[in-house]
Amino acid sequence: MDKEILTDLLETLYNKYNNADFIDSDPISIPHSFGTPENIEISGFFAATIAWGNRKSIVKSAMKMMQYMDNQPYDFVTTASGKELQSLSSYVYRTFNGSDFIAFVRALRSFCTKYKSIGNFFELEFLKTRDIRIALSSFRSLFFATEHDKHCEKHLSSIDKGAACKRLNMYLRWMVRRDSRGVDFGLWKNIPMSALYLPLDVHSGNMGRAFGLLTRKQNDWKAVEEITHNLRQFDADDPVRFDFSLFGAGINQWKV
Repeated sequence: MDKEILTDLLETLYNKYNNADFIDSDPISIPHSFGTPENIEISGFFAATIAWGNRKSIVKSAMKMMQYMDNQPYDFVTTASGKELQSLSSYVYRTFNGSDFIAFVRALRSFCTKYKSIGNFFELEFLKTRDIRIALSSFRSLFFATEHDKHCEKHLSSIDKGAACKRLNMYLRWMVRRDSRGVDFGLWKNIPMSALYLPLDVHSGNMGRAFGLLTRKQNDWKAVEEITHNLRQFDADDPVRFDFSLFGAGINQWKV
């Protein structure tokens, strides 16, 4: 596709989907229901963690997660008693079960104890190397440094194993991207938007291939690198904003 035509198309789709109307039906609606950075970070992390499958089901199940935590996710993560943690045992969303929920809360508690917040960790880690890829690797290693059942490891993708890390990249987009549209939060100001990678899934992958932005067949980390590199040709400062374009077109079955 001609670059000028593709530029116009990406911008048109971006303007169509990056607005407040996008929020309600998307998992990002969960952190939007909170007002403090601490609750936005924690609720957003859990919503992103279970963000696979039907979006309506994801939102419903993520809301249930918040109810399990008394709609005070940061306080629950940092102060819940053993008995309160065990109350999570009955939660289930697809393959993410109560034991996984408890393990993730314990891991996040360790992060909050050491770094005060998830954001502080990512910002400090990024400032060391200026490379989100290294931060993603370090985050997973430290996340599972606490005692846990290996079953829960499947719910946090490994960049070291070549995974696309769609949900982690989506979470980073939520926390880092900042504009006047009101969808993403822009809380982590020490990480530039230019450092982000596309949250690649089946929808954005299919549209990326249709638009000539992606040639790799697998939706893995190599594909993430390729499509993000190509999107930087259209906006070097904020390439991941086109996630709205590709994902929005994909879920609405836009035809090239």
